[in-house]
Amino acid sequence: MLRSICAGLCACLLYPTTHAQAATVQRCEDAQGHVTYTLHGCPENASLDLQEAYNPTPGKGKAVPLAKAAKVRAKAKTNKKDTQLVVVGTKQDGCGNQLSSSDRRRAVIRQQVRSGMTQSDVKSTLGEPDRITSNDGQTRYHYDDEKGNKRQVNFDESGCVKAKGKR
Repeated sequence: MLRSICAGLCACLLYPTTHAQAATVQRCEDAQGHVTYTLHGCPENASLDLQEAYNPTPGKGKAVPLAKAAKVRAKAKTNKKDTQLVVVGTKQDGCGNQLSSSDRRRAVIRQQVRSGMTQSDVKSTLGEPDRITSNDGQTRYHYDDEKGNKRQVNFDESGCVKAKGKR
């Protein structure tokens, strides 16, 4: 029984599916030398190299390079003034994306509450509040620690942490 399962698993690994065997990938390099591989195009100030990524099935007996540079080399135009930037696939947090995902993650790890965080971000950072109050559509989380210190986090009508000084 175990032998037949192992044989079936080995057969699946030796005969992979044929879709996604080759793809053209764009290699973008900016002025600082940072390299990014993408299928969606390069920014205006980056050089573009098209590369053919081919991943052959194993066992053909001959080593094949994984990617080779295409003969087309293009430089992005930087003098276009009417270009509109379109960002595809950005997650909207409901607070205007004031914090990047890395800034949000860093604040949660350091247990810092920053303006633009959502209520769930604050709960991830400080835990469940000891008390919740609401007045005129604005919510406040109240935290009390063992030493008697008190902390209050104010949210706006959208459930986002308000910047200090805004009432």
